[in-house]
Amino acid sequence: MILKPPGIEDIFPDRINRWNFVLNSAVDTFRTFNYKELVVPIMEFTDVFARGIGTDTDIVSKEMFTFEDRGGRSLTLRPEGTAGVVRAYVENGEYNRLSV
Repeated sequence: MILKPPGIEDIFPDRINRWNFVLNSAVDTFRTFNYKELVVPIMEFTDVFARGIGTDTDIVSKEMFTFEDRGGRSLTLRPEGTAGVVRAYVENGEYNRLSV
């Protein structure tokens, strides 16, 4: 039998209304305080996390799923959101954008 990994949830139709209620409540709260949505990739080059949080942390040493792509580059599934958001902000020059 194929099982889902621990900590992963399947959201079936009988629970989707509760799921959407929580999600929409969070979106409404963020909008109230003028937060904007940013979607970053589910995977990044490993250096984004190793450099951002340090190579000696538990996240890097125990909690990251890292693999090589066909080009031999090291990729990691996103263990947390901060490093990817900072990478996106810097790479896309958002620090030059005027606040609206």
